[in-house]
Amino acid sequence: MSGHTDNEVVIDAPLDLVWSMTNDVESWPGLFTEYASAEILYRDGDTVRFRLTMRPDEQGKVWSWVSERTPDPVTRTVRARRVETGPFEYMDIRWEYTETPGGVRMRWTQDFHMKPQAPVDDERMTERINRNSVREMGRIKSLVERAARTASPVS
Repeated sequence: MSGHTDNEVVIDAPLDLVWSMTNDVESWPGLFTEYASAEILYRDGDTVRFRLTMRPDEQGKVWSWVSERTPDPVTRTVRARRVETGPFEYMDIRWEYTETPGGVRMRWTQDFHMKPQAPVDDERMTERINRNSVREMGRIKSLVERAARTASPVS
């Protein structure tokens, strides 16, 4: 058994703006509600390795891990994976950006498997990721759309 999530949101903003804001890992603590910090460890071409630290959870525990992501500006996709997996056996994420009549569809597909000693199983983590993805995508949508309105010339 493994976990799988598939979430998307349509952001009413230009593709280049959505792409640049959501791929600026250093700005993620302001873009996502759950991240307290994002520290870039190194870059190799388009690939960036970074440490994410979350804000304390309901029990006051702070989670942190190292991830790696490689954006492909030609296909407008990003491949990401956890390098320090923590409670996961593995965690792979694919981001896709597609222009639509209403803006840009940003889609996150996540595949993972929890370690046997993890505090939650695959089913519970799937529920948690789905709940958090909806919240985080809503925040990102709001912030990117606000930036698009601010950048647009007034007629």
